[in-house]
Amino acid sequence: MKKDNVVKIKSTDFAVRIIQLVKHLTQKIPYAEHAICTQLLKSGTSIGANVREAEHAESREDFIHKLKVALKEANETEYWLEIFYRAELLTREQYESVNSD
Repeated sequence: MKKDNVVKIKSTDFAVRIIQLVKHLTQKIPYAEHAICTQLLKSGTSIGANVREAEHAESREDFIHKLKVALKEANETEYWLEIFYRAELLTREQYESVNSD
């Protein structure tokens, strides 16, 4: 991975953190709530996937579109993290740790 692509690096690192968080959550919460873990996993890892797709966009418009999709996925991920926090499935420390810049 090139060191100069900060967005690519951060989105990949974030995806790994989301995977680790979901793994932790699914071990401690009831099975019925695993569906929302899946939503968090999908949106949190999709950010980086869309950033990667943007690298090979077919046009400037395609590049912008793919990054807009990544932004939408980031917004959805932020929503799921807030839900987990407000439902007391994440501590404030956990929530702030994964929801920080």
